[in-house]
Amino acid sequence: MKNPGSGNVMAPIPCKGSCHCGRVQISVQVPRIASISRCNCSICIKSGYLHLIVSREDMDLLQGEEDLSEYRFNTGLARHLFCRHCGIKVFYVPRSHPEGYSVNLNCLELDKNIHLKFKNFDGQQWEKNINSLLD
Repeated sequence: MKNPGSGNVMAPIPCKGSCHCGRVQISVQVPRIASISRCNCSICIKSGYLHLIVSREDMDLLQGEEDLSEYRFNTGLARHLFCRHCGIKVFYVPRSHPEGYSVNLNCLELDKNIHLKFKNFDGQQWEKNINSLLD
């Protein structure tokens, strides 16, 4: 991957993010045109989570691993990780993309050159609609 300053106008842009108290901090390579999913499942709707799916290579946990707690529900496949101090979920391992992460857009300091494309996902009917997330 090229450095954003190297002349590649489509190279991802590094952005930092954190939980509310700042104990959990991440760095993410965000595509310049980023696809964001709004899910209506029970946990996303209650927490206001907006999904940016990234590969494991595109996100670094800078600090706070010891401050993370885990919550699993339903199938138990998704690893919901949240700050045990302030309760904010900065990222987690989704069952839809277990090889990557879902980063909470609301926790990122986005560069002004990133264009967001929002799409709705009917997570209340997850099994029926999962293929629309994988496109």
